[in-house]
Amino acid sequence: MVSLGCPKNLVDSERILTKLRSDGYQMSPDYAGADIVLVNTCGFLDSAKEESLEAIGEALAENGRVIVTGCMGKDAETIRARFPQVLAVTGAHQYEQVVGAVHEAAPVPPNAFLNLVPEGGLKLTPRHYSYLKISEGCNHRCSFCIIPSLRGDLVSRRPDAILREAEKLIAAGTRELLVISQDTSAYGVDLRHASWPWQGGEVRAHMTDLARELGRLGTPSDKVWVRLHYVYPYPHVDQVIPLMAEGLVLPYLDIPFQHASRAVLKAMRRPANEAKVLERIRGWRGICPDIAIRSTFVVGFPGETEEDFQYLLDWLDEAQLDRVGAFRFEPVQGAAANDLSGAVPESVKEERYARIMEKTAAISAAKLQAKIGRTLDVIVDLADGEGGATGRSQADAPEIDGEVHLRDARGLAPGDIVPVSIEDADEHDLYGVPVA
Repeated sequence: MVSLGCPKNLVDSERILTKLRSDGYQMSPDYAGADIVLVNTCGFLDSAKEESLEAIGEALAENGRVIVTGCMGKDAETIRARFPQVLAVTGAHQYEQVVGAVHEAAPVPPNAFLNLVPEGGLKLTPRHYSYLKISEGCNHRCSFCIIPSLRGDLVSRRPDAILREAEKLIAAGTRELLVISQDTSAYGVDLRHASWPWQGGEVRAHMTDLARELGRLGTPSDKVWVRLHYVYPYPHVDQVIPLMAEGLVLPYLDIPFQHASRAVLKAMRRPANEAKVLERIRGWRGICPDIAIRSTFVVGFPGETEEDFQYLLDWLDEAQLDRVGAFRFEPVQGAAANDLSGAVPESVKEERYARIMEKTAAISAAKLQAKIGRTLDVIVDLADGEGGATGRSQADAPEIDGEVHLRDARGLAPGDIVPVSIEDADEHDLYGVPVA
């Protein structure tokens, strides 16, 4: 399995592998030992499409028997035009079609032993953290995005089904649940926020209710971290902040603001209430002072002026976000933004990208310096057995945020959550020692 793209794709890959394992298949660690290579593609940006095509080409060169799935499966003609020898092409989250294609290309032996799947399913992430997908699709029509055409409108899972999956993951060793979707705040809208029976009561299909119930899983002495990703700043997000203050949910919000200039946000077809957002961020910090806010921004969007970009930099000075990622605007085939006038030259995009990264790195460095001398809970991701270890604080999601590098950490193992005294910091990472 070659899995590309976002965590939502990773969850799709895990579901496909879990089903195939239950059917008697085994995973191969390399191309040479595989009867079939599955490539789960990303089709969000042209650069991601090219990466997907390169992965398909490599799989064909190394193995020759390739099935393609994922977001780029929507563009099957392009894939087959370049690689006519692929065995099958399916779209995003089309689990049954993928499995069916595997069965046809490499039939299950008649007497396969089927009890091969752990209760929590097969995972592509370390044992101690798991992505928990709560919905598919999106109802927004942002001008730069083609996700709705790839994955359709919002389709939420039942809350009781999500919670049962979370319980299985925890029983299998998960210590951190990373809640993902295309729009976590909209969870349950399509279900009209109906309620389902859960543990002697009911749970509503609503982000706040789901977050609260997820935070109650585990035991008092063995709490599970719950981290919320892809949260649009709808008004009801304010109701989640007290859950963070209570310790039920990690004090962490991943909010894709994308920009701050009203003109650019309007062109993006995004809500343009940047001043009110600043007011809400101040309110959130008043309730939960340790809340960490991460976001992503697009620079060089069509029509973005130097004034628009400077407004974004000034807004970031006010917002003081903890973690920021930035992207240079890139046209995506089928996106409405491609038809906008005022294309920004590539040299200007690069210059603005460098400026925003310099600005946000300085903010991050100052925020991390302020944590020196504090004791923070850290989840261990790696341990070398000789006293060195790497982990993350509650403010850090895996692979996209910073890390905490530990010394004198003998006896720790991945998944351990320990108090750490912070001794030093740089622009993105912390350094410390476990507290005995």
